[in-house]
Amino acid sequence: MGTFSIWHWLIVLLIVVMVFGTKKLKNMGSDLGGAVKGFKDGMKEGGNKDEAAAPVAGQVTASTTAQAEKTTIDVEAKTKS
Repeated sequence: MGTFSIWHWLIVLLIVVMVFGTKKLKNMGSDLGGAVKGFKDGMKEGGNKDEAAAPVAGQVTASTTAQAEKTTIDVEAKTKS
């Protein structure tokens, strides 16, 4: 445990529980666990997909160009005098 003894870690744990409370720490732990589980599931799904079907990152296709032209707004800036 390095230079700290078990008593130092118990005091730190007691202070953390007093500051945050047990309910908030429990919610924080379950949220962190859910995030890790979601990340692992995402990594598994990412490895199974066919990479040839997915467009390369940064590559512009005809469909994305057409969508960009539809949502472009031409705005004229006027200076304040």
